[in-house]
Amino acid sequence: MAPVTTLMCCLVALIPGLVRPHDSYRRQVTFEYNPGRNSSAAAPNVLHVRAVGRADTIHYVWSSLGAPTVLLVHTNSPNTSLYINWTSLQLPHPSGALRIEPAAAVRYSTAIVFSRLWEYDDVNDTADLSRAPPDSFYPPYLLQDFTWDDANATLDHNALTAQLRGRNVSAPLFANASVTFRIAAFEGSGRDPELPRLLHSANCSKLEFSIEGLRPRGNFSRFGLELLVLEGAGSERRLRVRSTIDDEYTPAVFKVSELLSLRDNASRVSSFLQWKPVAYGARRPRRSDSMQTHNSALRPRESRQRLPVASIAFAFIGTEPGPRTRLAALNVSFGSPGQRLYREHLYLSWSALIGTGEPPRDWFSVLVVAVMAVGLGLPALGLLVGCLVVNIVRRRRDVTGYRPIN
Repeated sequence: MAPVTTLMCCLVALIPGLVRPHDSYRRQVTFEYNPGRNSSAAAPNVLHVRAVGRADTIHYVWSSLGAPTVLLVHTNSPNTSLYINWTSLQLPHPSGALRIEPAAAVRYSTAIVFSRLWEYDDVNDTADLSRAPPDSFYPPYLLQDFTWDDANATLDHNALTAQLRGRNVSAPLFANASVTFRIAAFEGSGRDPELPRLLHSANCSKLEFSIEGLRPRGNFSRFGLELLVLEGAGSERRLRVRSTIDDEYTPAVFKVSELLSLRDNASRVSSFLQWKPVAYGARRPRRSDSMQTHNSALRPRESRQRLPVASIAFAFIGTEPGPRTRLAALNVSFGSPGQRLYREHLYLSWSALIGTGEPPRDWFSVLVVAVMAVGLGLPALGLLVGCLVVNIVRRRRDVTGYRPIN
């Protein structure tokens, strides 16, 4: 009896710890296009997301100025604002053209520059860009050379979404093709309705990168995306892969990849880029449309040679290139061995979250915990009932004094 009772008590005690606690923290979020610009003349797309909390503010600045970039600035005040000097912003050296006031409230800043779209001939079918021979690469598409649509036409203030869509007008294969960065901001915690169904909080925003209609240059072509990370001294970048036994929300995917910025001797996470190692080959993806992603190791020494000519990151003191700015490069490649999904549909998409603090962490849903409880609890309950019946029968025998005759 005692072991069975102990098992039941353990099951009851474990259930609350398996279910994700409700995150009720919310932010007041606003989305604006080209803030402070009064001229109707052509200007680069600048999208500003301001997420105000009880005692802090997160600023996300997306732009197609030069290479598409997201700048993240975290302040320790709910009363900070973004200011842009539009004349200086488009100069060859725009340092200081973008600032947060009051400057003393800035706690941390970082920027991610999406610099190149790789294409390589994967004749060995490894689906891993980092393992591809150097002579298998085609000349990369430099995203700083792309022409970008008016992002204001895509801005939805109610849904808190927008997109940057561009194409290389000088490349014949881009005649009917485009790359897109879809941006979403969040007021609170939740989960995307579409695969890979990333779990988000009020402390992050989402990007979805997609390629559509781009004709491959080879019979075995695969694609990859280069990311350059810039931030001030005092931070350490580290890649982390977490494993999980639960694939309820993203079928057949049991890992989460995270690019973390660590401070205070790696004891505190300042910011993160989080993604699941999966991409999809359809606009409304199903499990059968999934493909693997692979990321390279961080390359801090190569990144300075690969910086684009221009980026919104160069306009903010703290992420501008310089001796005190830390840089690192990372490649993410798309595709699974033995699979050629992109060639079938000429489409792929990959999603990630960028934010401050610890990244969101998946927990078992109530449904999964209930199934586990039934699966583990019913046998234990049957054992408990069986022990009770045996115990009652023995006691009755002892009371009546009956003893069977062998």
